[in-house]
Amino acid sequence: MQPHKILLAEDNKLILETIARSLTREGYEILKAYDGKECLQILEGQKVDLIITDLFMPFINGHEVISTLRNERKDQTPILVLSAGGGEENVLKAFELGADDFMVKPFSLMELSVRVRKLLASK
Repeated sequence: MQPHKILLAEDNKLILETIARSLTREGYEILKAYDGKECLQILEGQKVDLIITDLFMPFINGHEVISTLRNERKDQTPILVLSAGGGEENVLKAFELGADDFMVKPFSLMELSVRVRKLLASK
């Protein structure tokens, strides 16, 4: 059985590598994007089971990534937002655009793992 493929879009290299190591240990295949533009480019040629994205990234931000995927590409891949910008406005906008879940940084890797499993199970 193929491992679930997760695209992780995060411009903070330390956070990206920490999450990637944790999820890889759990058996997931991880694709990495260091900004929203790279995230969308990867998704042009790859199908993934889950997208985890930051909101505040260079070139194309997380809100634009969600909007592009949901509105232009009609992509229904589950999206989990991880952001330090956990203010109500950012959270509501992410959900309005089509995000499936939202976690505020700093976050627990154990909680992230549970939310990832839940989103993948609901696919």
